[in-house]
Amino acid sequence: MKQQNNIYTEQRIAVPAEFTDIFTHFYMAQNHTGLDITKTLIPSFQTIMVFGFGPAIRFKSCGNSLEINECVVLGPIKQPIEYTLPAGADLLVANFKDDAFYRFFGLAVLSSQIAAHPDQLLDEHCFSALWLRLKNEPVPGRVKLILDFCKPYLRPRPLSVSSITEENTDYAIVNPIKAVAQKTGQSERIVQLNHKKYFGFTAKEKGRYEKFAKAIQLLQAHSGKVDWLQIAETCGYYDQSQLIRDFNHYLNLSPRRYIQFQKDICKAGG
Repeated sequence: MKQQNNIYTEQRIAVPAEFTDIFTHFYMAQNHTGLDITKTLIPSFQTIMVFGFGPAIRFKSCGNSLEINECVVLGPIKQPIEYTLPAGADLLVANFKDDAFYRFFGLAVLSSQIAAHPDQLLDEHCFSALWLRLKNEPVPGRVKLILDFCKPYLRPRPLSVSSITEENTDYAIVNPIKAVAQKTGQSERIVQLNHKKYFGFTAKEKGRYEKFAKAIQLLQAHSGKVDWLQIAETCGYYDQSQLIRDFNHYLNLSPRRYIQFQKDICKAGG
Protein backbone atom coordinates (compact mmCIF):
# COMPACT_ATOMS: atom_id res chain seq x y z
CA MET A 1 0.00 0.00 0.00
CA LYS A 2 1.22 3.47 -0.88
CA GLN A 3 0.55 6.39 1.41
CA GLN A 4 0.63 10.14 0.97
CA ASN A 5 1.13 11.98 4.25
CA ASN A 6 -0.41 8.85 5.87
CA ILE A 7 -3.89 10.15 5.03
CA TYR A 8 -4.26 9.43 1.30
CA THR A 9 -4.06 5.71 0.61
CA GLU A 10 -4.14 3.72 -2.60
CA GLN A 11 -3.57 0.02 -3.18
CA ARG A 12 -3.55 -2.49 -6.02
CA ILE A 13 -5.32 -5.68 -4.90
CA ALA A 14 -4.63 -9.07 -6.51
CA VAL A 15 -7.50 -11.46 -7.26
CA PRO A 16 -7.65 -15.19 -6.42
CA ALA A 17 -6.41 -17.56 -9.14
CA GLU A 18 -9.94 -18.66 -10.10
CA PHE A 19 -10.78 -15.08 -11.13
CA THR A 20 -7.62 -14.13 -13.01
CA ASP A 21 -9.30 -14.59 -16.40
CA ILE A 22 -12.08 -12.19 -15.29
CA PHE A 23 -10.26 -9.39 -13.46
CA THR A 24 -6.66 -8.25 -13.72
CA HIS A 25 -6.87 -6.68 -10.26
CA PHE A 26 -8.82 -4.30 -8.03
CA TYR A 27 -7.70 -0.80 -7.09
CA MET A 28 -8.74 1.21 -4.04
CA ALA A 29 -8.12 4.80 -2.95
CA GLN A 30 -9.29 6.68 0.12
CA ASN A 31 -8.87 10.42 0.64
CA HIS A 32 -8.64 11.61 4.23
CA THR A 33 -6.47 14.65 3.52
CA GLY A 34 -9.17 17.28 3.90
CA LEU A 35 -8.41 18.43 0.34
CA ASP A 36 -9.47 17.33 -3.14
CA ILE A 37 -7.00 14.91 -4.76
CA THR A 38 -6.90 14.79 -8.58
CA LYS A 39 -5.17 12.07 -10.58
CA THR A 40 -5.17 10.85 -14.18
CA LEU A 41 -5.98 7.31 -15.32
CA ILE A 42 -4.09 6.49 -18.49
CA PRO A 43 -5.69 4.37 -21.23
CA SER A 44 -5.65 0.65 -20.48
CA PHE A 45 -8.02 -0.63 -23.20
CA GLN A 46 -9.89 -2.33 -20.34
CA THR A 47 -13.46 -1.82 -19.20
CA ILE A 48 -13.68 -0.95 -15.52
CA MET A 49 -16.41 -0.98 -12.89
CA VAL A 50 -16.12 1.86 -10.39
CA PHE A 51 -17.70 1.98 -6.94
CA GLY A 52 -17.77 5.28 -5.07
CA PHE A 53 -18.50 5.78 -1.37
CA GLY A 54 -18.81 9.05 0.50
CA PRO A 55 -18.81 12.35 -1.44
CA ALA A 56 -19.33 12.07 -5.20
CA ILE A 57 -16.17 11.28 -7.18
CA ARG A 58 -15.76 13.39 -10.32
CA PHE A 59 -14.54 11.98 -13.63
CA LYS A 60 -13.63 14.02 -16.71
CA SER A 61 -12.52 12.85 -20.16
CA CYS A 62 -12.60 14.37 -23.66
CA GLY A 63 -14.66 17.32 -22.42
CA ASN A 64 -17.29 15.11 -20.75
CA SER A 65 -17.88 15.10 -17.00
CA LEU A 66 -19.49 12.53 -14.72
CA GLU A 67 -20.13 12.34 -10.98
CA ILE A 68 -20.21 8.92 -9.36
CA ASN A 69 -22.25 8.52 -6.19
CA GLU A 70 -22.70 4.76 -6.40
CA CYS A 71 -21.29 2.71 -9.27
CA VAL A 72 -20.64 2.96 -13.00
CA VAL A 73 -19.11 0.94 -15.83
CA LEU A 74 -16.58 2.81 -17.99
CA GLY A 75 -14.70 1.70 -21.05
CA PRO A 76 -12.96 0.47 -22.92
CA ILE A 77 -10.55 3.12 -21.61
CA LYS A 78 -8.90 4.52 -24.75
CA GLN A 79 -8.36 8.12 -23.62
CA PRO A 80 -7.05 9.56 -20.33
CA ILE A 81 -9.57 10.09 -17.55
CA GLU A 82 -9.00 12.73 -14.89
CA TYR A 83 -10.68 11.88 -11.61
CA THR A 84 -11.03 13.85 -8.39
CA LEU A 85 -11.58 12.38 -4.95
CA PRO A 86 -13.03 15.00 -2.58
CA ALA A 87 -12.13 14.84 1.09
CA GLY A 88 -13.72 11.74 2.58
CA ALA A 89 -14.19 9.97 -0.76
CA ASP A 90 -13.61 6.23 -1.03
CA LEU A 91 -13.01 4.52 -4.40
CA LEU A 92 -12.93 0.86 -5.46
CA VAL A 93 -12.29 -0.19 -9.08
CA ALA A 94 -12.67 -3.65 -10.63
CA ASN A 95 -10.63 -4.04 -13.84
CA PHE A 96 -12.17 -6.46 -16.35
CA LYS A 97 -9.79 -8.62 -18.39
CA ASP A 98 -10.08 -9.40 -22.11
CA ASP A 99 -13.68 -10.46 -22.90
CA ALA A 100 -14.83 -10.51 -19.25
CA PHE A 101 -17.21 -7.57 -19.75
CA TYR A 102 -19.05 -9.60 -22.40
CA ARG A 103 -19.07 -12.71 -20.21
CA PHE A 104 -20.46 -10.75 -17.27
CA PHE A 105 -23.05 -8.54 -18.94
CA GLY A 106 -23.80 -10.57 -22.08
CA LEU A 107 -23.36 -7.47 -24.20
CA ALA A 108 -20.88 -6.74 -26.94
CA VAL A 109 -18.55 -3.87 -26.07
CA LEU A 110 -19.41 -0.99 -28.35
CA SER A 111 -16.74 0.94 -30.23
CA SER A 112 -17.77 4.08 -28.37
CA GLN A 113 -17.04 4.27 -24.67
CA ILE A 114 -19.62 2.99 -22.22
CA ALA A 115 -20.47 5.16 -19.22
CA ALA A 116 -23.49 3.64 -17.52
CA HIS A 117 -24.77 2.35 -14.21
CA PRO A 118 -24.42 -1.46 -14.38
CA ASP A 119 -28.10 -1.91 -13.44
CA GLN A 120 -28.98 -0.24 -16.75
CA LEU A 121 -26.91 -2.83 -18.61
CA LEU A 122 -28.56 -5.76 -16.82
CA ASP A 123 -32.03 -4.19 -16.56
CA GLU A 124 -32.08 -5.14 -12.89
CA HIS A 125 -31.41 -3.38 -9.57
CA CYS A 126 -28.88 -5.86 -8.24
CA PHE A 127 -25.89 -3.51 -8.28
CA SER A 128 -27.68 -0.89 -6.20
CA ALA A 129 -28.36 -3.64 -3.66
CA LEU A 130 -24.73 -4.78 -3.87
CA TRP A 131 -23.49 -1.22 -3.31
CA LEU A 132 -25.53 -1.01 -0.09
CA ARG A 133 -23.85 -4.21 1.12
CA LEU A 134 -20.39 -2.92 0.19
CA LYS A 135 -20.86 0.50 1.74
CA ASN A 136 -19.95 -0.41 5.32
CA GLU A 137 -17.52 -3.24 4.58
CA PRO A 138 -13.71 -2.95 4.84
CA VAL A 139 -11.86 -3.20 1.52
CA PRO A 140 -11.08 -6.97 1.70
CA GLY A 141 -14.74 -7.67 2.44
CA ARG A 142 -15.83 -5.52 -0.50
CA VAL A 143 -13.60 -7.40 -2.91
CA LYS A 144 -14.86 -10.78 -1.66
CA LEU A 145 -18.49 -9.69 -1.96
CA ILE A 146 -17.96 -8.52 -5.55
CA LEU A 147 -16.23 -11.76 -6.53
CA ASP A 148 -18.97 -13.88 -4.95
CA PHE A 149 -21.64 -11.70 -6.54
CA CYS A 150 -20.28 -12.08 -10.06
CA LYS A 151 -20.06 -15.91 -10.11
CA PRO A 152 -23.68 -16.64 -11.16
CA TYR A 153 -23.53 -14.06 -13.96
CA LEU A 154 -20.41 -15.33 -15.70
CA ARG A 155 -20.98 -17.00 -19.05
CA PRO A 156 -18.58 -19.48 -20.65
CA ARG A 157 -15.98 -17.91 -22.92
CA PRO A 158 -17.05 -18.21 -26.60
CA LEU A 159 -14.82 -20.49 -28.68
CA SER A 160 -14.17 -17.62 -31.08
CA VAL A 161 -12.60 -15.70 -28.18
CA SER A 162 -10.64 -18.66 -26.83
CA SER A 163 -8.92 -19.05 -30.19
CA ILE A 164 -7.72 -15.43 -29.89
CA THR A 165 -6.65 -15.50 -26.23
CA GLU A 166 -4.82 -18.80 -26.70
CA GLU A 167 -2.45 -17.10 -29.14
CA ASN A 168 -1.13 -15.04 -26.21
CA THR A 169 0.79 -12.81 -28.60
CA ASP A 170 2.42 -9.44 -28.11
CA TYR A 171 0.18 -7.33 -30.34
CA ALA A 172 2.97 -4.79 -30.75
CA ILE A 173 5.00 -7.46 -32.56
CA VAL A 174 2.49 -9.89 -34.07
CA ASN A 175 -1.11 -9.29 -35.12
CA PRO A 176 -2.90 -12.53 -34.11
CA ILE A 177 -5.74 -12.19 -36.62
CA LYS A 178 -4.00 -14.04 -39.46
CA ALA A 179 -2.78 -16.88 -37.21
CA VAL A 180 -6.25 -17.39 -35.73
CA ALA A 181 -7.86 -17.35 -39.17
CA GLN A 182 -5.46 -20.03 -40.41
CA LYS A 183 -5.98 -22.18 -37.32
CA THR A 184 -9.79 -21.98 -37.27
CA GLY A 185 -10.51 -21.85 -41.00
CA GLN A 186 -12.40 -18.57 -40.57
CA SER A 187 -11.82 -15.57 -42.76
CA GLU A 188 -9.60 -12.81 -41.36
CA ARG A 189 -12.57 -10.45 -41.54
CA ILE A 190 -14.69 -12.71 -39.29
CA VAL A 191 -11.85 -12.97 -36.76
CA GLN A 192 -11.41 -9.19 -36.85
CA LEU A 193 -15.14 -8.64 -36.25
CA ASN A 194 -15.17 -11.09 -33.34
CA HIS A 195 -12.11 -9.40 -31.83
CA LYS A 196 -13.81 -6.02 -31.88
CA LYS A 197 -17.15 -7.42 -30.69
CA TYR A 198 -15.83 -9.20 -27.62
CA PHE A 199 -12.84 -7.03 -26.69
CA GLY A 200 -14.15 -3.61 -27.71
CA PHE A 201 -11.24 -2.68 -30.00
CA THR A 202 -9.43 -3.94 -33.07
CA ALA A 203 -6.16 -5.87 -33.04
CA LYS A 204 -4.56 -2.92 -34.84
CA GLU A 205 -5.67 -0.54 -32.07
CA LYS A 206 -4.31 -2.94 -29.45
CA GLY A 207 -0.98 -3.22 -31.26
CA ARG A 208 -0.52 0.54 -31.24
CA TYR A 209 -1.52 0.74 -27.59
CA GLU A 210 0.89 -2.01 -26.50
CA LYS A 211 3.87 -0.14 -27.97
CA PHE A 212 2.84 2.88 -25.92
CA ALA A 213 2.28 0.74 -22.80
CA LYS A 214 5.76 -0.75 -23.19
CA ALA A 215 7.22 2.76 -23.26
CA ILE A 216 5.33 3.62 -20.07
CA GLN A 217 6.73 0.52 -18.34
CA LEU A 218 10.29 1.40 -19.35
CA LEU A 219 9.93 4.98 -18.10
CA GLN A 220 8.41 3.84 -14.79
CA ALA A 221 11.36 1.51 -14.21
CA HIS A 222 13.95 4.09 -15.32
CA SER A 223 15.92 6.52 -13.18
CA GLY A 224 18.33 9.15 -14.38
CA LYS A 225 18.67 10.60 -17.86
CA VAL A 226 16.37 9.02 -20.46
CA ASP A 227 17.75 7.82 -23.79
CA TRP A 228 14.68 8.62 -25.89
CA LEU A 229 16.09 7.04 -29.03
CA GLN A 230 16.66 3.77 -27.16
CA ILE A 231 13.12 3.89 -25.73
CA ALA A 232 11.67 4.43 -29.21
CA GLU A 233 13.68 1.58 -30.75
CA THR A 234 12.94 -0.87 -27.92
CA CYS A 235 9.20 -0.25 -28.23
CA GLY A 236 9.13 -0.67 -32.00
CA TYR A 237 8.76 2.97 -33.05
CA TYR A 238 10.39 4.10 -36.28
CA ASP A 239 11.62 7.29 -34.62
CA GLN A 240 11.07 9.59 -31.65
CA SER A 241 8.35 11.54 -33.46
CA GLN A 242 6.13 8.42 -33.45
CA LEU A 243 6.73 8.01 -29.73
CA ILE A 244 5.80 11.65 -29.11
CA ARG A 245 2.69 11.28 -31.30
CA ASP A 246 1.42 8.33 -29.26
CA PHE A 247 2.02 10.06 -25.91
CA ASN A 248 0.04 13.04 -27.19
CA HIS A 249 -2.68 10.68 -28.45
CA TYR A 250 -3.07 8.64 -25.26
CA LEU A 251 -2.18 11.20 -22.59
CA ASN A 252 -2.33 14.66 -24.18
CA LEU A 253 1.23 15.00 -22.85
CA SER A 254 4.68 14.79 -24.37
CA PRO A 255 6.96 12.04 -22.98
CA ARG A 256 8.98 14.64 -21.05
CA ARG A 257 5.82 16.13 -19.52
CA TYR A 258 4.67 12.63 -18.59
CA ILE A 259 7.82 12.15 -16.50
CA GLN A 260 7.13 15.44 -14.69
CA PHE A 261 3.57 14.41 -13.78
CA GLN A 262 4.16 10.67 -13.38
CA LYS A 263 3.29 10.52 -9.68
CA ASP A 264 -0.23 11.78 -10.40
CA ILE A 265 -0.87 9.34 -13.26
CA CYS A 266 -2.31 5.87 -12.62
CA LYS A 267 -2.34 2.79 -14.84
CA ALA A 268 -5.36 0.50 -14.60
CA GLY A 269 -3.97 -2.40 -16.59
CA GLY A 270 -2.10 -5.39 -15.26
